[in-house]
Amino acid sequence: MRALEIAAAGMSAQQTRVEVISNNLANMSTTGYNARRAEFADLHYQQVARPGTINASDGTSLPTGVQLGLGVRTTAVSVMLSQGSVAATGGDLDVAIEGDGYLEVTMPSGISAYTRDRGLKLTGDGQVVTSDGYPVVPDITIPSDTRSLSINAEGEVYGYFVDQIEPQLLGQFTMAGFTNPKGLEAVGSNLFIETPASGPSLVGTPGEDGLGTLRQGYLENSSVDPVREVTDLIAAQRGYELNSKVITAADQMLSSMVQIR
Repeated sequence: MRALEIAAAGMSAQQTRVEVISNNLANMSTTGYNARRAEFADLHYQQVARPGTINASDGTSLPTGVQLGLGVRTTAVSVMLSQGSVAATGGDLDVAIEGDGYLEVTMPSGISAYTRDRGLKLTGDGQVVTSDGYPVVPDITIPSDTRSLSINAEGEVYGYFVDQIEPQLLGQFTMAGFTNPKGLEAVGSNLFIETPASGPSLVGTPGEDGLGTLRQGYLENSSVDPVREVTDLIAAQRGYELNSKVITAADQMLSSMVQIR
Protein backbone atom coordinates (compact mmCIF):
# COMPACT_ATOMS: atom_id res chain seq x y z
CA MET A 1 0.00 0.00 0.00
CA ARG A 2 1.14 3.52 -0.84
CA ALA A 3 0.27 4.70 2.68
CA LEU A 4 3.17 2.69 4.17
CA GLU A 5 5.79 4.49 2.08
CA ILE A 6 4.18 7.91 2.66
CA ALA A 7 4.09 7.41 6.43
CA ALA A 8 7.68 6.15 6.43
CA ALA A 9 8.75 9.31 4.58
CA GLY A 10 6.88 11.36 7.19
CA MET A 11 8.65 9.58 10.05
CA SER A 12 12.02 10.17 8.40
CA ALA A 13 11.23 13.88 8.01
CA GLN A 14 10.23 14.22 11.66
CA GLN A 15 13.38 12.38 12.71
CA THR A 16 15.45 14.91 10.75
CA ARG A 17 13.54 17.71 12.48
CA VAL A 18 14.31 16.22 15.90
CA GLU A 19 18.00 15.91 15.01
CA VAL A 20 18.15 19.60 14.03
CA ILE A 21 16.38 20.62 17.25
CA SER A 22 18.76 18.41 19.23
CA ASN A 23 21.77 20.15 17.69
CA ASN A 24 20.26 23.56 18.49
CA LEU A 25 19.73 22.65 22.14
CA ALA A 26 23.22 21.16 22.37
CA ASN A 27 24.63 24.50 21.17
CA MET A 28 22.47 26.80 23.29
CA SER A 29 25.63 27.93 25.13
CA THR A 30 27.91 28.09 22.07
CA THR A 31 29.27 31.58 21.42
CA GLY A 32 27.90 33.12 18.22
CA TYR A 33 25.83 30.05 17.29
CA ASN A 34 22.78 30.64 15.07
CA ALA A 35 19.87 28.23 15.38
CA ARG A 36 19.02 25.98 12.44
CA ARG A 37 15.61 25.04 11.08
CA ALA A 38 14.67 21.99 9.01
CA GLU A 39 12.55 22.79 5.94
CA PHE A 40 10.42 20.32 4.01
CA ALA A 41 8.52 20.01 0.73
CA ASP A 42 5.96 17.54 -0.57
CA LEU A 43 7.11 14.86 -3.00
CA HIS A 44 5.94 14.10 -6.53
CA TYR A 45 2.21 13.60 -7.14
CA GLN A 46 0.63 10.75 -9.05
CA GLN A 47 -1.81 12.32 -11.47
CA VAL A 48 -4.71 9.87 -11.53
CA ALA A 49 -6.91 12.50 -13.20
CA ARG A 50 -5.40 15.87 -14.07
CA PRO A 51 -7.37 19.04 -13.26
CA GLY A 52 -9.08 20.32 -16.39
CA THR A 53 -9.27 16.89 -18.02
CA ILE A 54 -12.41 16.43 -20.13
CA ASN A 55 -14.91 14.08 -18.52
CA ALA A 56 -15.78 11.47 -21.13
CA SER A 57 -19.31 10.94 -19.87
CA ASP A 58 -20.67 14.44 -20.34
CA GLY A 59 -17.84 16.49 -21.86
CA THR A 60 -17.27 18.74 -18.84
CA SER A 61 -13.81 19.40 -17.45
CA LEU A 62 -12.76 18.17 -14.02
CA PRO A 63 -12.45 21.15 -11.63
CA THR A 64 -9.89 19.55 -9.31
CA GLY A 65 -8.86 16.15 -10.62
CA VAL A 66 -7.31 13.36 -8.57
CA GLN A 67 -3.71 13.96 -7.41
CA LEU A 68 -2.23 11.53 -4.91
CA GLY A 69 0.80 12.73 -2.98
CA LEU A 70 3.77 10.43 -2.34
CA GLY A 71 5.11 11.88 0.90
CA VAL A 72 7.58 14.51 2.09
CA ARG A 73 11.28 15.23 1.73
CA THR A 74 13.83 17.48 3.47
CA THR A 75 14.75 20.45 1.27
CA ALA A 76 17.13 22.36 3.53
CA VAL A 77 18.45 22.93 7.02
CA SER A 78 18.74 26.69 6.96
CA VAL A 79 20.47 29.03 9.41
CA MET A 80 18.31 31.54 11.28
CA LEU A 81 20.38 34.70 10.98
CA SER A 82 19.22 36.43 14.14
CA GLN A 83 21.47 38.42 16.45
CA GLY A 84 22.19 36.72 19.76
CA SER A 85 22.25 38.71 22.97
CA VAL A 86 25.63 40.02 24.12
CA ALA A 87 27.13 39.18 27.50
CA ALA A 88 29.78 41.20 29.29
CA THR A 89 33.04 39.33 29.89
CA GLY A 90 35.53 42.14 30.45
CA GLY A 91 38.15 40.39 28.32
CA ASP A 92 40.41 42.67 26.24
CA LEU A 93 40.16 40.30 23.26
CA ASP A 94 36.49 39.39 23.67
CA VAL A 95 34.77 41.35 20.90
CA ALA A 96 31.09 40.90 20.03
CA ILE A 97 29.76 41.71 16.56
CA GLU A 98 26.69 43.94 16.66
CA GLY A 99 25.09 43.55 13.25
CA ASP A 100 26.06 41.59 10.15
CA GLY A 101 29.47 40.22 9.31
CA TYR A 102 32.10 37.63 10.14
CA LEU A 103 35.70 37.57 11.30
CA GLU A 104 38.03 36.03 8.72
CA VAL A 105 40.63 33.49 9.85
CA THR A 106 43.19 31.32 8.06
CA MET A 107 42.83 27.54 8.32
CA PRO A 108 45.89 25.23 8.47
CA SER A 109 45.19 24.30 4.83
CA GLY A 110 45.58 27.95 3.86
CA ILE A 111 41.93 28.59 2.96
CA SER A 112 39.89 31.31 4.60
CA ALA A 113 37.14 30.54 7.09
CA TYR A 114 34.68 32.85 8.81
CA THR A 115 33.26 33.01 12.33
CA ARG A 116 31.17 35.16 14.66
CA ASP A 117 32.95 33.76 17.72
CA ARG A 118 35.35 36.53 18.63
CA GLY A 119 36.62 35.19 21.92
CA LEU A 120 40.21 35.72 20.73
CA LYS A 121 43.47 34.63 22.29
CA LEU A 122 47.21 35.36 22.02
CA THR A 123 49.98 32.96 21.04
CA GLY A 124 53.38 32.93 22.73
CA ASP A 125 54.70 35.45 20.21
CA GLY A 126 51.71 37.79 20.60
CA GLN A 127 49.75 36.85 17.46
CA VAL A 128 45.96 37.20 17.73
CA VAL A 129 44.25 33.85 17.06
CA THR A 130 40.94 32.09 17.67
CA SER A 131 40.39 29.61 20.49
CA ASP A 132 41.54 26.85 18.12
CA GLY A 133 44.72 28.73 17.22
CA TYR A 134 43.71 29.99 13.76
CA PRO A 135 45.27 33.40 13.02
CA VAL A 136 42.91 36.27 12.23
CA VAL A 137 43.03 38.14 8.93
CA PRO A 138 44.73 40.58 8.70
CA ASP A 139 47.48 39.50 11.09
CA ILE A 140 47.62 41.44 14.34
CA THR A 141 50.52 41.07 16.78
CA ILE A 142 50.44 42.44 20.32
CA PRO A 143 53.85 43.34 21.82
CA SER A 144 54.73 41.56 25.06
CA ASP A 145 55.08 44.83 26.98
CA THR A 146 51.54 45.97 26.18
CA ARG A 147 49.83 47.00 29.41
CA SER A 148 46.26 46.95 28.09
CA LEU A 149 44.30 46.95 24.85
CA SER A 150 41.48 49.08 23.48
CA ILE A 151 39.39 48.07 20.45
CA ASN A 152 36.94 50.63 19.12
CA ALA A 153 33.72 50.03 17.20
CA GLU A 154 35.54 50.38 13.85
CA GLY A 155 37.99 47.59 14.72
CA GLU A 156 41.08 49.67 15.44
CA VAL A 157 43.33 48.01 18.03
CA TYR A 158 45.26 50.32 20.34
CA GLY A 159 47.88 49.31 22.88
CA TYR A 160 48.81 51.14 26.06
CA PHE A 161 52.42 50.95 27.23
CA VAL A 162 54.30 51.89 30.35
CA ASP A 163 55.68 55.45 30.30
CA GLN A 164 53.49 56.35 27.27
CA ILE A 165 50.44 58.53 27.64
CA GLU A 166 49.06 58.15 24.13
CA PRO A 167 48.05 54.68 22.91
CA GLN A 168 49.75 53.13 19.90
CA LEU A 169 47.79 51.75 16.92
CA LEU A 170 48.67 48.05 16.63
CA GLY A 171 46.33 46.90 13.89
CA GLN A 172 42.89 46.97 12.33
CA PHE A 173 40.21 44.27 12.42
CA THR A 174 38.25 43.85 9.22
CA MET A 175 34.98 42.02 8.67
CA ALA A 176 33.58 39.95 5.83
CA GLY A 177 30.03 40.04 4.54
CA PHE A 178 28.23 37.82 2.04
CA THR A 179 25.38 38.31 -0.40
CA ASN A 180 23.76 35.11 0.90
CA PRO A 181 25.10 34.21 4.36
CA LYS A 182 22.74 31.22 4.52
CA GLY A 183 24.76 29.69 1.70
CA LEU A 184 27.90 29.37 3.83
CA GLU A 185 29.09 25.84 4.60
CA ALA A 186 29.45 25.03 8.29
CA VAL A 187 32.63 23.08 9.03
CA GLY A 188 32.45 22.96 12.85
CA SER A 189 34.30 24.90 15.56
CA ASN A 190 32.02 27.90 14.86
CA LEU A 191 33.59 28.21 11.38
CA PHE A 192 32.11 28.62 7.92
CA ILE A 193 33.63 28.58 4.46
CA GLU A 194 32.29 30.31 1.38
CA THR A 195 30.48 28.42 -1.38
CA PRO A 196 29.07 29.36 -4.79
CA ALA A 197 25.71 29.78 -3.03
CA SER A 198 27.06 32.32 -0.53
CA GLY A 199 29.01 34.32 -3.09
CA PRO A 200 32.51 35.69 -2.50
CA SER A 201 33.37 37.48 0.73
CA LEU A 202 33.02 41.26 0.75
CA VAL A 203 35.70 42.51 3.13
CA GLY A 204 35.37 45.93 4.71
CA THR A 205 35.76 48.04 7.81
CA PRO A 206 33.34 47.41 10.69
CA GLY A 207 30.46 49.87 10.58
CA GLU A 208 30.72 50.46 6.82
CA ASP A 209 28.96 48.95 3.78
CA GLY A 210 26.28 47.31 5.92
CA LEU A 211 28.73 45.53 8.22
CA GLY A 212 28.22 45.49 11.97
CA THR A 213 30.34 47.20 14.58
CA LEU A 214 32.51 45.72 17.32
CA ARG A 215 32.01 45.88 21.07
CA GLN A 216 35.04 45.11 23.23
CA GLY A 217 34.59 43.19 26.46
CA TYR A 218 31.49 41.33 25.25
CA LEU A 219 30.66 38.06 23.47
CA GLU A 220 27.60 37.17 21.43
CA ASN A 221 25.47 34.44 22.98
CA SER A 222 23.76 31.70 21.01
CA SER A 223 20.52 32.77 19.33
CA VAL A 224 18.78 29.52 20.32
CA ASP A 225 15.43 30.04 22.07
CA PRO A 226 15.04 27.02 24.39
CA VAL A 227 11.29 27.50 24.81
CA ARG A 228 10.68 27.51 21.06
CA GLU A 229 12.99 24.52 20.55
CA VAL A 230 11.20 22.44 23.20
CA THR A 231 7.82 23.38 21.70
CA ASP A 232 9.02 22.33 18.24
CA LEU A 233 10.42 19.13 19.74
CA ILE A 234 7.00 18.21 21.14
CA ALA A 235 5.37 18.92 17.76
CA ALA A 236 7.97 16.79 15.96
CA GLN A 237 7.47 13.94 18.42
CA ARG A 238 3.72 14.02 17.93
CA GLY A 239 4.17 14.14 14.15
CA TYR A 240 6.38 11.05 14.36
CA GLU A 241 3.76 9.25 16.46
CA LEU A 242 0.95 10.14 14.05
CA ASN A 243 2.89 8.78 11.09
CA SER A 244 3.57 5.57 13.03
CA LYS A 245 -0.18 5.33 13.65
CA VAL A 246 -0.73 5.49 9.88
CA ILE A 247 1.68 2.57 9.41
CA THR A 248 -0.20 0.60 12.06
CA ALA A 249 -3.56 1.36 10.40
CA ALA A 250 -2.22 0.42 6.94
CA ASP A 251 -0.82 -2.81 8.35
CA GLN A 252 -4.19 -3.69 9.87
CA MET A 253 -5.92 -3.01 6.56
CA LEU A 254 -3.44 -5.24 4.74
CA SER A 255 -3.96 -7.94 7.36
CA SER A 256 -7.71 -7.77 6.87
CA MET A 257 -7.30 -8.05 3.10
CA VAL A 258 -5.01 -11.09 3.42
CA GLN A 259 -7.51 -12.86 5.66
CA ILE A 260 -10.35 -12.58 3.11
CA ARG A 261 -11.28 -15.98 1.71
